[in-house]
Amino acid sequence: MAVTAKRNRRSTASDLSRQLSSATGTTVSRQTVYRRLGHIGLYARRPVRCVPLTATHCRLRLAWSREHALWTPQQWSCVMFSVESRFSLQSDSRRTFIWRAPGTRYHQENTIERHRYGGAGWLVWGGIILGSRTDLHVQSVTMTGHIYRDVILEQHVRLFRGAMGAEFLFMDDNARPHRANIVDECFQSEDITRMDWPAYSPDLNPIEHVRDMLGRRIAARQPPPTCLPELRRALLDEWCNIPQDQIDNLILSMPRRCKACIASSGRHTPY
Repeated sequence: MAVTAKRNRRSTASDLSRQLSSATGTTVSRQTVYRRLGHIGLYARRPVRCVPLTATHCRLRLAWSREHALWTPQQWSCVMFSVESRFSLQSDSRRTFIWRAPGTRYHQENTIERHRYGGAGWLVWGGIILGSRTDLHVQSVTMTGHIYRDVILEQHVRLFRGAMGAEFLFMDDNARPHRANIVDECFQSEDITRMDWPAYSPDLNPIEHVRDMLGRRIAARQPPPTCLPELRRALLDEWCNIPQDQIDNLILSMPRRCKACIASSGRHTPY
């Protein structure tokens, strides 16, 4: 059973019981399968969902992590991390289990690579920096280059650049609206320096954890939001209620994130 479970991580206890019966004539219950596999350290757990990584992605992630692994807290304090996320009233409730030994959560055979779950709702944008954060921008339409320039950069990022000076660095991902010509022109005219960022690297971005905090806070609200206007108000309220010291600790974890990426040769990390 152990060999079969390790070869096919997505076999259910019933599958393993049937295969054992077919191969040996011995019939065991599902509970016995769980118990026997537990004795050797295999437990049914949900696989980690990660973005797909190619060899090129891994190489670029590794190079970026090596370049920034020795950055000081002072250097990281000048970086604004940003993210766009979609929040909806419906959740992704997939409940697939795999057989996994303790300490192997992020091993390649125990992960499922997939793109983010979508759905109708609000698109939100936020930025964090050591000691502060932007207001949360909430919109119902898809992000475009014009919206990104006129709202995100002009109304949010530009203010932090003016307050911090030339040392300010802005991190955003490689989404198409972020790389539009009108956006690049705005960066140049406002003298905003964009941080180079490896594609498919949400685990290197500390604001992803802030986004997760926001989602958990929304899910824990009693009563939960039942319509989109209520969801919008909840998002704005909970964004402001996230403790700043938790955000700062996430930003200060960047050296550890870089080291974890180096240790995994650019593949997925526990972050």
